[in-house]
Amino acid sequence: MSFDERGTASLAAARPDDSGRAAAPRRAASLLGWADSFGFSASGSAVADGLGGRPTARTILLGLLLPGIIMLAWWSVTEFTDISAVVLPSPEQVVIAGVELAQNGLLGTYIAISLQRVFLGFAIGASVGLLLGALVGLSRTASQLLAPTLGAIRAVPSLAWVPLLTIYLGIFEEPKITLIAIGAAFPVFTTVAGALRHVDPHLVEAGRAFGLGPARLLTTVQLPAVVPSIVSGLRLALAQAWLFLVAAELIASSMGLGFLLTDSQNNGRVDRIFLAIILLAILGKTTDALLGIGERALLKRWG
Repeated sequence: MSFDERGTASLAAARPDDSGRAAAPRRAASLLGWADSFGFSASGSAVADGLGGRPTARTILLGLLLPGIIMLAWWSVTEFTDISAVVLPSPEQVVIAGVELAQNGLLGTYIAISLQRVFLGFAIGASVGLLLGALVGLSRTASQLLAPTLGAIRAVPSLAWVPLLTIYLGIFEEPKITLIAIGAAFPVFTTVAGALRHVDPHLVEAGRAFGLGPARLLTTVQLPAVVPSIVSGLRLALAQAWLFLVAAELIASSMGLGFLLTDSQNNGRVDRIFLAIILLAILGKTTDALLGIGERALLKRWG
């Protein structure tokens, strides 16, 4: 393979055909197309024949099997034993607690405010994590300068940030969203930085031969090469955002599912505690599934 002065790659050397004339060389339409023509993705790994596609009915049923067994066991214990409802409320009591909150106009408000905090914190944290990950992954100097400090900050427990954020940012939305952003940033930073260090060097060299500058090389070759890692980091960051939500809503909060947890604990409402936990699980899984839809689209385009 050779590159001409215009930056295009000749994928087939000129060979004489049966009549003795030289055949015209075939050229790649793009750098990524050149990589794909050899059966490899931008990251240098073999392209799989399929990307999983949409979940089948069997997959959905198997996924619902274990929750169904847990619900049946929960109902059986509360129905056929003498365990107190104060210790373990029945599924019916949890549903009734949810209906009561919905009738009071609180349940929808709690869900909406928690979703807003998670999405804002996730968007900010993922953006910062992507920027820092690209910087550390592409620059040895930046890695040596930033990686030790960022690794130390990542090790700080979420609750340790609460007093400091309260002092500096007050008790309104800013410290809550900041705490969620801190939690969401590090999974993206870690996965992107690690993936960029292992981008196929031959592909990067080919990009330079195509005349791509550093910025164009990043957006055209290196970031598309690590799309699977970016998506994995985003899904981890979203899960981390939901984990940090409860800690964030400890900051003088009067709304949200985290507040519902702590308020129910203080009032001895175990049924509402179960309700909040179940809602957090459902919302977390739903948002992850929505991100999974975007993942399949991205992997079909760049994977």
